[in-house]
Amino acid sequence: MIISVVNQKGGVGKTTTAVNLAAALAETGKFVLLVDLDPQGNATSGLGLKKDNLPQGLYHSLMGLARLHDVVLNTAHAGLRAVPATPDLAGANIELVNVAGRENKLADILSEVSHAYDYIIIDCPPSLGLLTLNGLVAADRVIIPVQAEYYALEGLGQLLKTIELVQSNLKAELTVLGAVVTMFDSRNRLSDEVMQELYKFFPSTIFRSVIPRSVRLAEAPSFGQSIFHYEPGGKGAKAYERLARELLDYLEN
Repeated sequence: MIISVVNQKGGVGKTTTAVNLAAALAETGKFVLLVDLDPQGNATSGLGLKKDNLPQGLYHSLMGLARLHDVVLNTAHAGLRAVPATPDLAGANIELVNVAGRENKLADILSEVSHAYDYIIIDCPPSLGLLTLNGLVAADRVIIPVQAEYYALEGLGQLLKTIELVQSNLKAELTVLGAVVTMFDSRNRLSDEVMQELYKFFPSTIFRSVIPRSVRLAEAPSFGQSIFHYEPGGKGAKAYERLARELLDYLEN
């Protein structure tokens, strides 16, 4: 099962969700691969991998310079491996433009390794460019993290329209699993109002597991750790643990 975590708006907890959902799934005993498709490489560094010092990464596989199997790295989590983003990945949007079947490049290389994993989680860039298009075409399912603020709802319609275009023209079986509400503050009345607005976009597909606003969740990447290693008993870890279990209940039961 390949799941892309997508939102073209930055700062909504997309990478935090990709990293910690992948770690949470690994904690349940699943064998998980996290693919960092974002040239900023935050998922890579968030797992303690030094993106600037790596000899090769996802870019090299996309461009046919290395087999994907050879760029996969172990992480500090048992059962969680990662395909890192190196600085070269920023050039892939341009270099792939004239390549035949360019929107299928990620799907093609993931097909080499997908049999080896229970779940592959793709952290897409905060844009709707060619790399994100690759992330959508490669995926079976999509999760959309949405911050509990009104500004975060802007552009949501555009994202859903892009997904519909992918479904119509490139991958009919692509399915939106739903929205995950992030940075939720239960003391803030605005958050409740945003939740009501969200139901207009996703009438039946908002995860019950809500990710709270948490200083610890924000701090963890700077220490190169998932929340499960940085604050294993905290509310952030418990929220992502609930999200992983909700996801597994939906997909496997």
